[in-house]
Amino acid sequence: MKIMVVSCVLVLSIAGKFCGGQEVELVRKSPRFVNIINFIRQCEPRIDWITEDVLYETVVEQIEIMKRHDLKGTFLLQYDALMDTRYQKLLKELPPEMFEIGAWWEIPQPLVENSGYQWRGRYPWDWHADVGFATGYSPQEREVLTDTYMADFKKIFGVYPKSVGSWFIDAHTLKYMHDRYGIIASCNCKDQIGTDGYTMWGGYWSQGYYPSKKNAYMPAQHADNQIPVPIFRMLGSDPIHQYDSGLGGNHQRVVSLEPVYADGGGNADWCRWYFDAFVDGAAMDYGYTQAGQENSFAWKRMARGFEIQMPLIARLRNEGKVTVKTLCETGNWFRDKYQVTPPTSVTVLNDHSEKNQKTVWFNSRFYRANLLWDQGTMRFRDIHLFDETVASDYLTKRGTSTQCDYYTLPVVDGFRWSSLQAVAGLRLKTTQGLELEGDDPEVDDRKEGELVVRWPIHSPQGEFLLRFTESTVEISSKGVVNDNWLLELTGDKKANLPFRDVKPRTLSCIYKNANYSISATTGSFTTGTDFDLRIVPEKNQVKLDFSLRSN
Repeated sequence: MKIMVVSCVLVLSIAGKFCGGQEVELVRKSPRFVNIINFIRQCEPRIDWITEDVLYETVVEQIEIMKRHDLKGTFLLQYDALMDTRYQKLLKELPPEMFEIGAWWEIPQPLVENSGYQWRGRYPWDWHADVGFATGYSPQEREVLTDTYMADFKKIFGVYPKSVGSWFIDAHTLKYMHDRYGIIASCNCKDQIGTDGYTMWGGYWSQGYYPSKKNAYMPAQHADNQIPVPIFRMLGSDPIHQYDSGLGGNHQRVVSLEPVYADGGGNADWCRWYFDAFVDGAAMDYGYTQAGQENSFAWKRMARGFEIQMPLIARLRNEGKVTVKTLCETGNWFRDKYQVTPPTSVTVLNDHSEKNQKTVWFNSRFYRANLLWDQGTMRFRDIHLFDETVASDYLTKRGTSTQCDYYTLPVVDGFRWSSLQAVAGLRLKTTQGLELEGDDPEVDDRKEGELVVRWPIHSPQGEFLLRFTESTVEISSKGVVNDNWLLELTGDKKANLPFRDVKPRTLSCIYKNANYSISATTGSFTTGTDFDLRIVPEKNQVKLDFSLRSN
């Protein structure tokens, strides 16, 4: 893998409890940011032994280990914890240059009742989406809930919070928080299907993005249509294995940096592998990950993971390989640098498992794409488009289901279009139908705004070049003569594909009443009786434009 070596420079960064204060730090041209974000609930009704005292002591332990390693971080308060005098005293005593205090946007009983509404939940905090999240309330109710929270936060801490996090946050609330209270940064859950009843699928996979005014999960394409609050993806998903976890079903397991998981963030070997890839992998403009844990898991469950991760992050910081910021600081950096969502990537070319898989994620304001190398083959495992005109189901009305569903626009969906018998993907094949095989790829992010993947193949011998820009993907070959290759979509025959009309230069699709199209500026689309979709090259080249949305 080709990685440009750049010297570190000293820059002045903005830090502090509420994004104030100053300090000096080392960065590089393509920085790797780590946010340590812990969010705080006052109660945990699902498990009897996790009492309010256990939850409080968990936060005490988190603070102690971060102080021990001189690591700054962000604590986000759910309203019930905000109103608890123990948490108020604990957090007020933290050094303001090291710790930021913000809002965790789940909706517990005290917030609802103090806003003048009737509580509909089963417990004082209820994780069902129609009760415990703002999407379960009307837009007007969301504003009142926000006003109540902000007034009490300012009464306690003297200022409004600058960061707000939630597993999912709606566009109406986020825009209102920005316009009235000056929110700078936000964070939401990683991509997942069905976990806790929450499905967020097809979004900007990692790093951060400016959301559409109509949908906080959907990146906007233009500055006029975006909320100027970057949302950063949480939890540090395993870039290779999280996607396929639970393949063939309707629910994913969790493989992430969260310290509580023994196969992920609670495993020393996994953590070293994860941070090696995070530091060294081609990321384009910057890399981002979030460490930390909600206090609901309790310290005895997460202690091992914290003891592994905190000294590791501190060492990488001391070596100048990562920069540890608060969420507010990261949001300020992002807003100063980008007017619209930038293209970024996540590259992992060494697997921690025996499968020896490799992956590249590419994200831009127009689309995301994922490549997976498996047993010598390569396929597009995922392609989803983003459209700022597609409104969330919760934009103007409240959700009535105990679950939630955020989505973007699928072109290739390697999870939902798969079964236990057939794994979906857009595969490189010969015109005779044989899947091409090759060696290890090389990934180059040295040219600004462009990611180039080189994949050497054998039988026939040659190579493929895949060039990703913010609006296009270009695939070309060398040594594979006479256009003797194509891309073919394979998967479960029962999958509900979105393709509405297949023309040589245009692939028209519809998903959940949203129309969108892909243009082949080089090459052509075709369909047939024994396959759903093929993309055929023209003079050994395919170029797809993902900036076209509807027709």
